[in-house]
Amino acid sequence: MHNLLPASARPMSDGHLMVGGCDTTELAQRFGTPLLVLDSMTLEAKARSYTQTMGAGRVFFACKALCCVALCEELDGLGLGLDVCSGGELATAQAAGFPAHRIVFHGNNKSLEELQQAQRAGVGRIVIDSFDEIDRLTKIGAPLDLLMRVTPDVATDTHESVQTGQHDSKFGFAFGNGVAMAALESLLDVPNARVVGLHSHIGSQIFEMSAFRLAVSRLAGFLSAARDHLGFIAEEINLGGGLGIAHTSDQVSPRPEASVEAIRRAVTHEFGLRHLPKPLIAIEPGRSIAGPAGVTLYSVGTVKRLPGGRTFVSVDGGMSDNIRPALYGARYEAFLANRMNSPLGAQVTVAGKHCESGDVLVRDVHLPDDVQPDDLLCIPATGAYTYSMASNYNRIPKPAVVMVDSGNAVEIIRRENYDDVVRLDRHLDGTPVSRGTS
Repeated sequence: MHNLLPASARPMSDGHLMVGGCDTTELAQRFGTPLLVLDSMTLEAKARSYTQTMGAGRVFFACKALCCVALCEELDGLGLGLDVCSGGELATAQAAGFPAHRIVFHGNNKSLEELQQAQRAGVGRIVIDSFDEIDRLTKIGAPLDLLMRVTPDVATDTHESVQTGQHDSKFGFAFGNGVAMAALESLLDVPNARVVGLHSHIGSQIFEMSAFRLAVSRLAGFLSAARDHLGFIAEEINLGGGLGIAHTSDQVSPRPEASVEAIRRAVTHEFGLRHLPKPLIAIEPGRSIAGPAGVTLYSVGTVKRLPGGRTFVSVDGGMSDNIRPALYGARYEAFLANRMNSPLGAQVTVAGKHCESGDVLVRDVHLPDDVQPDDLLCIPATGAYTYSMASNYNRIPKPAVVMVDSGNAVEIIRRENYDDVVRLDRHLDGTPVSRGTS
């Protein structure tokens, strides 16, 4: 279990879990639950594991994993770039004062307005994903540096919902039937557009590097043909992110340093085989930086022991703050953060409070047999794709997010209240709903 916790996490003699020098039971009392706790030490260590190997200017944090102003500020201080995939993520980066030239703008359906927003902001790279986007570029007219996203027909050994490199993906241009070559030819003809290279992202929660090596081989093969057919030489290739992390004790997180080195060796080998200039390499890790830094705290509300059947331990959150178990079948561990020294008992199911049978956070996890209301339950490795995918299902307010470091806790996203939940509603006559429902 301890291998899943942030670097600063420590069990104390009283059984309480400490993260970032803060007692999690005190954090829960101060900020309420559910509560996402981010450990600054782990964030920094994971980020530096990439930048020290790649160089800070070649590592772009994938904002879809977790995006807020304070995190953008933290990453700016560490010298990372940002990978954004919507106007909202770009606006968040702008609110943080993040240097636009260190931003890569993604998206499989970027509107003309979003493309113009990116151009006005001066983002460093725009990733072109479709022929329709190529048409939209002609309406902008201003100079832009572009990457073209391709799908190298690499299916990763992960959930189908997070596979993005197979031939029938909604992302990018496929190599088959000359589609990618035709797209590159069209893109090279766009006035004021400079195509600097290719982008490829094959999926998420990847533990085996062979998929990356195969993707690099196919990118090099395509670029060899593009050199011969169009005279195009890529200055850089962006290989996306996707490196997996452990969510359960039987998993082992790949080391970023070793993974990056394997990618670099593959690029050197494959491009050398084809006598192509070696391009600059960029990557876009998200989960592997933010995921291990986060734990989510919940208050136990109801314990339902079914005679001869399952025991349900229900908490005050669920699929509205972590949709991954319901959406992807993601597996997690759980333990009591206020009683880490209590002996474990039989397996239970940790359920959420939502009106869905599928609202289950963790199945078949061992908790103390005397688990009871007001215990503090902790699920580790939840820093990525939890808050960023949160919803107000059942009109549940979204949780707070705090950053902890050296005994200090700062609320970087405040908890929503009921006023927030209804703030955009209007009465039948179109007038705003009165506030004060919290």
